[in-house]
Amino acid sequence: MTRRPTVEWQVAGACNYDCSYCIQSPRFRRGRPRQAELEATLAFLADLPGTWEIKCSGGEAFAHPLFLDLVVPGLVALTPHRISVLTNLSADREALLLFAALTAGRLAVVSASLHAEHVEPADFAAKVRWFADLVGPEVDVVVNQVVLPGREAHALACRRVVEGQGLRWFPQLYKEKRPPSERTPGGDPMRVADFPDEEALRAVIGDAPGPRQANVAPSYLGWRCFAGVDYLVIDKDGQAWACRTSKRHGQGHLGNVFDGSARRWTAPAPCPYQLCPCTVPANRGMIEGI
Repeated sequence: MTRRPTVEWQVAGACNYDCSYCIQSPRFRRGRPRQAELEATLAFLADLPGTWEIKCSGGEAFAHPLFLDLVVPGLVALTPHRISVLTNLSADREALLLFAALTAGRLAVVSASLHAEHVEPADFAAKVRWFADLVGPEVDVVVNQVVLPGREAHALACRRVVEGQGLRWFPQLYKEKRPPSERTPGGDPMRVADFPDEEALRAVIGDAPGPRQANVAPSYLGWRCFAGVDYLVIDKDGQAWACRTSKRHGQGHLGNVFDGSARRWTAPAPCPYQLCPCTVPANRGMIEGI
C-alpha cells in the first residue's frame, strides 16, 4: 500500500458529549488551544514537505470556537494539504454548510461517530446522508461506532440503519483500561474488552475483518512502521507523538509544535507495541505488509 502521510491533530480536548464508554478520562476531555497556539500548529503543518492528510479531531473539533474561523481557513490558505475530520456531527447544519464550502476540493475523509447515548441512530444516519450528498462522492464519508460487549444486537441494528442510507459503517471494538494488577512492565495499559458471545460479534464485524472493515486493535509488534516519520499525532497541548500508543507509553515524543521544537524521525522502525488502537496508520500505508 502506498503511504499517505498523515497528521492527527487534536484541535480541541473539549467535547460536548460525555459518553459512558469514552476511552479518555474526563480530565483529558477539556481544553482548547489558544489562537497563537493554533497559528503555531498551522505554521508547523505548512512546513511539512509535500501533501499530507490533516485529520482534525478532539474531543470534538467543532467544539473549538476557532475551528471554522481559523483552523480550517488556515489549512486551506497556508498549506497544500488535504483535510479530514473526526466528528460526532452534532454541529448545526449552518456550521456544516460552512465547513463544506471552506473545504471544497480539499476534503478527504469525514468520519462521523455515532453515539447512540446522545442521538437517535436513524436521525443521525439521515444527517450523515445529507452531509455526504453535500460534499459529494469524491469525499470518503464513513460512520464509525463503538461496539460494546453485550450490545452486539444494538450495534447490528445501527449498522442496518446506517447501511440503509447507503453509507459505510465502521465498528470499533470497545477498549478498556487494564486493572493495575494485570499490568506488566512495558505492557499496554489498555486492552480490547472481552466479548464472550463470539457468534454475536461475528454477526456484527464478520469473521476476520481487516483494518478497512473494523477496528479490532491488533498487534503489529515487530512490523516496520513509519509512525513518527510520515504519521504523527499532535495533542491539544501541542505535544507531537509518533502514534497514539507511543503517547500512552510516554514514548515516541517528537517535541512540541507550539514552541517549535517538534521534529519528525528520519527512518521507520519495528513496532514495539502489542496494541494498535486505531486503524489510521494501517489504512494510510504506514505499516509495511498491510
